[in-house]
Amino acid sequence: MPTIALLVVLLLVLVGVLSVGALVYLAYRHPATQDPLLVGLAGVAALAAIITPIVTR
Repeated sequence: MPTIALLVVLLLVLVGVLSVGALVYLAYRHPATQDPLLVGLAGVAALAAIITPIVTR
């Protein structure tokens, strides 16, 4: 895989980690919405669904 593709994947992972952290924090601050762990797992699943096709090219 070219270096630029690796950098793009690294950037997507970093943005994804920040997004998942924001989702967990939001769920933690408003516990009536959802369980924070489930929200975090949903964010990780969405991140994996986005990054997997990019990496496998």
